[in-house]
Amino acid sequence: MAEIFNVEAEARETFGKNAARRLRHSGRVPAVVYGGGGPSVSLTVDPKAIVRILRSEAGHNAIFTLQIPDKAPARVMLRDWQWEPLRGDLMHVDMVRIARDEKLRVRVPVRITGEPQGVKIQGGVLEFILREVEVECLRADIPEHITVDVTDLVIGRQLRVADLPVAASVKVLAEPGRVVAHVVAPKAEAAPVAEVVEVAPTPAEPELIRKRKAEEEEEGAEEAKEEKERKDRKEQREQKKAQ
Repeated sequence: MAEIFNVEAEARETFGKNAARRLRHSGRVPAVVYGGGGPSVSLTVDPKAIVRILRSEAGHNAIFTLQIPDKAPARVMLRDWQWEPLRGDLMHVDMVRIARDEKLRVRVPVRITGEPQGVKIQGGVLEFILREVEVECLRADIPEHITVDVTDLVIGRQLRVADLPVAASVKVLAEPGRVVAHVVAPKAEAAPVAEVVEVAPTPAEPELIRKRKAEEEEEGAEEAKEEKERKDRKEQREQKKAQ
């Protein structure tokens, strides 16, 4: 059963940033109520009462009674609210009057229940995609949430907006074909990439190094000997010419 909330408000008589700062310091916050064929009225409210509504089962869809001195109680909803970005304190509240015969457009959370067969038996993974839908209905018919059973979901089957169980008095405005939830096959693990190991060149054996060095030295000696023989022959030819 939905909680019943009553919020007591007072007429706001001072305006401006400084006045709003003093008001918050005193434990109240600026507010305004409008719509429903009535005038816009500036008010002050207890922020704790508004926070309790926002944290309730119905949340921002809750309809509550706003009581203002010397005025008839009004049925209202929260339309907008502002938080202080650093401390998270409530800064301002907008409320709208709700007529009994006026259809409203509100966003309603979607909840799932049950364990899908595709998860329990087939080892798949449930993906819950659409967690909130917009609906249109009279204020008395606003559902706190829409609960759907996903037990029969198997891999490859999809639960769509058209499958959501809602009363005939509630019209779901989301596209009927939009996927709410489905079960997908688990992703295959990627094969491990073989590690490439660079192999350093094998150092030459000491004996091979000595042998190569000896061969180089022998080749150098032979070249030097041949060069000397060429020089000697050249000198001999020159001496014969001189005689």
